[in-house]
Amino acid sequence: MGLYVDIKKKLPGFSLNVCFEAEIDTMGLLGASGSGKSMTLRCIAGIETPDSGKIILNGRVLYDSAKGINLPCRKRKIGFLFQNYALFPNMTVEENIRFGLGDLKLGEQLRKVDEMISMVHLEGLEKRYPSQLSGGQQQRVALARALAIDPEALLLDEPFSALDEHLRNNLLKQLSETLSNYRGVTLFVTHNMEEAYRISKELVVLSSGKLEAKGEKEVIFTRPPTIETAQLTGCRNFSSIKHLSPFEIEALDWGIKLKVNHECRGDSQYVGIRSHHIDLAEDNDTENVFKCWAGFTSETPFRQTVYLSVEKKLLNSGAYHLQWEISKEKWDKIKDMPQPWHLKLSPEKLILIR
Repeated sequence: MGLYVDIKKKLPGFSLNVCFEAEIDTMGLLGASGSGKSMTLRCIAGIETPDSGKIILNGRVLYDSAKGINLPCRKRKIGFLFQNYALFPNMTVEENIRFGLGDLKLGEQLRKVDEMISMVHLEGLEKRYPSQLSGGQQQRVALARALAIDPEALLLDEPFSALDEHLRNNLLKQLSETLSNYRGVTLFVTHNMEEAYRISKELVVLSSGKLEAKGEKEVIFTRPPTIETAQLTGCRNFSSIKHLSPFEIEALDWGIKLKVNHECRGDSQYVGIRSHHIDLAEDNDTENVFKCWAGFTSETPFRQTVYLSVEKKLLNSGAYHLQWEISKEKWDKIKDMPQPWHLKLSPEKLILIR
């Protein structure tokens, strides 16, 4: 049981070509803008038609180009939460939620609406119109409408993209609670790695219409297989490499030799390290310790990003080898220390990428 997708569709600028399976759980579709995430959802829902391929949900064939099968949206049993929510402005909250329940008797419709309103905490707002609701309330109405039809699959298309940070965090928590009680396939589209990690159990990474990676979120984040996947999961430091031995490489762009924990495969072309995995070396550290000079810095309210040159000080003030992200407290302690500093790139934190 679950969702099987294997479709192709030619689009302006690139071709969508994806194949994956999703079980009864939440899978994130992570990718940059224009990577094909939303188009994949629209094809699954029946809003768009692929050029070729097959879509199967819990054993039901929704689309099969070879057999001429293409079920209309209303027969697919799929709930869709649009990026802009797509609420009907001339309908109240309860009327929007009832919209897809026309096949039920009136009493069953009203019972279902009450159930959905309670589930998404919209009590007292039943008679309001979308224009009288906040962004978060509108999103919950759209989610209730999508779930009211008891869908076998729920498709969420960047539902938090228009919300501020505080509201996004609150609704992420509420959505996680709602999905924990949903017994169907959920596909959650986002370009935000933190949203993807918090909501999803598994991830599919798309780039220019093609599947870059698929797997458990912990594996995708700790061992991204491609440089595009590493970038989408927040890695900022990369270098092309030369293989020196099974457990040693030369980072050509950084000008240093590195010991690695895992044997280098022949198809590994890059090494990466996340900016928060770089650390000050201890006195007894000897492996992968290098002299570093701080160039320019940038800051957020709680973190400092330091742009480093490694083993030799770069004369160009805008040039750097590595980004190092640390807390403001640590930065305040080290910023006046004499340079070069000795920093460590721990072998277990290095990512080998094809």
